[in-house]
Amino acid sequence: MMRVQVVGVTTQQYIYVASRERKFRINEVLVVDDAELRQPRGEVVETKSFNRFLPLTLERSPLIDSRVWEGLEQIGFNVGDETIHLAKVRMLGNLPSPVAVGAAVRVPSFEEVRDLLIPCPPDRGLVLGVFLGTEELQQGLPPALREIAPLFVKGAGVLPQSGTPFIFDYQAMQEYPHLGIFGGSGSGKSFGLRVILEELLEKRVPTLVFDPHYEMSFATTFEGMAGDYGARYGGRTAILNIGRDIGINFEELSSNELANLLMAAGGNFTEGMDNALKTVYRNKDSLVSFTGRLEDLIAWLEKEDEAREQIRKKHGPNSRYEKMIAAMARTAVFPSSLRGVQWRLLRLEREGIFRKEIAPIIDSLKRRRLTVIRGPIWLLKVLSSYLISKLYHLRRSYTDALQRGEAPGEKFPPFVIATDEAHNFAPKGFEIIAPARGVFREVAQEGRKYGVFLILATQRPASLDETINAQLNTKIIFRTVRESDIRVIKEETDITSEEAERLPYLSSGTAFISSAVVGRTVAVRIRCARTSAPHTVNPFTELEEGFGMLQPEVWRLLAGCLPLDAAQITLYLADFERGLNRPVTFDEVREWLEEFAAAGRLKKTAGPFGPSYAISSAFREED
Repeated sequence: MMRVQVVGVTTQQYIYVASRERKFRINEVLVVDDAELRQPRGEVVETKSFNRFLPLTLERSPLIDSRVWEGLEQIGFNVGDETIHLAKVRMLGNLPSPVAVGAAVRVPSFEEVRDLLIPCPPDRGLVLGVFLGTEELQQGLPPALREIAPLFVKGAGVLPQSGTPFIFDYQAMQEYPHLGIFGGSGSGKSFGLRVILEELLEKRVPTLVFDPHYEMSFATTFEGMAGDYGARYGGRTAILNIGRDIGINFEELSSNELANLLMAAGGNFTEGMDNALKTVYRNKDSLVSFTGRLEDLIAWLEKEDEAREQIRKKHGPNSRYEKMIAAMARTAVFPSSLRGVQWRLLRLEREGIFRKEIAPIIDSLKRRRLTVIRGPIWLLKVLSSYLISKLYHLRRSYTDALQRGEAPGEKFPPFVIATDEAHNFAPKGFEIIAPARGVFREVAQEGRKYGVFLILATQRPASLDETINAQLNTKIIFRTVRESDIRVIKEETDITSEEAERLPYLSSGTAFISSAVVGRTVAVRIRCARTSAPHTVNPFTELEEGFGMLQPEVWRLLAGCLPLDAAQITLYLADFERGLNRPVTFDEVREWLEEFAAAGRLKKTAGPFGPSYAISSAFREED
């Protein structure tokens, strides 16, 4: 019979267990048959196996000390003559006294640890993956917990669930709000974010997603995944592009909101620019009236006589408008500051941000859809500072009215805000200009009361605003290698030193989840996503297939001109340009000819006025 026992010195927090026959798995849960402590449970945090042919004196592991060796000998292990499997186990729960040395240890049944692993049924939680180390519990799972978290292995494809599913009780975020996803490039961070968003789609939780990488589409079912999830999720998703589908109504902006937008549009928004903006801006200004007044004031400060004449042509002599511009000019506003405001305003105008409104976003969230906002990251930062503030205060006004017993007006639902590259929206350090940081902070600190929650993903947790980081009650931590990031993770979570040491070596898709909702840090393999991003072509394959030198249309144009001397190239340039619908240079045609000659399609012959090219006889025979 296989024997696993407690050895060495024990405490209420840690014990060591040993076996001759059984290797231990990291993160597996074991039960200690200690009746006095009511069968306490523990999690394996470190393992080691000793071969009998390896001199024990060479071992220098902090897992092993002389007291452990003495304990092994006392309970009958023949140290030095047999293979010994050893594990360090962290006890779960608060034990009143240390575990008994020599107590038997065993693998539990699923029901013995169900309360540790399953906080709620799958239909009430987010199925994110499987617990590492629970493979032996698979057979004891009830039907409702089987085959709900398939895994993915590169090269092998979609594989069946192996282990107990990890189900996140998202409704507990009312008490422990906000979620952070940390991990370096290639760690599985974006994959994990997709899985969470898929689960929110399943539960029809209204979610606002900022998508700087144009990859948050859910209309394509993952290859090898059973079921038409693409059609299902695609119908619950709205993808809106800044400037084309959504924007900001300029007339609804306050001067402070406009200042935040301009600050995000160009950075280094000086105090002089802020003063200039508030000198020119008038409540309920339209974009036309504001830009016109701005241009006239710049012209007045630079060439007063000419500007006065132009204003009088449009508004008449001694008009109120002329007096207003003259009064503004006397406030010592500098033309350079006005130019800075004008440049930033024109940049936003070129992107079309003032041509649309946020009404489609509000409508989409009310319909409980996942609403994806797309645009370059600088433009997302511009919009987010305005949009989150508007949506948050819509929700806050509604809930405040309910709490006061007043008529709440139009209903607005609770919602989630999710984004990748979170450190760009809310960076650490006030020396970095970040207009959206303030509203992200407000939601992080107060959003729980109003049903507004954050999911923030970043490669650089050390660069994320400290106040926001501290409010992320659940952190999903993928492979992380930077020492500064690991240090922040250790400070902000209950991750152990052993787990921190494993962070740089985690396989892609494996994560530690440190959560007040779960109550401890657990290791999880994130399940396979049910959908895939729209652009997953290997860029080098794209280069060969879409940007090859030997393009068919080029060959067709050249073939009609052969044989061709180098001196004749200029005669055909216009034909090449018409055929390709773009400019073509002499050197470009020479490059084509050389490439086709190197490929064996053309025969190159030297001549007194340069080489000539003709179709190769070998290529003609093959063709």
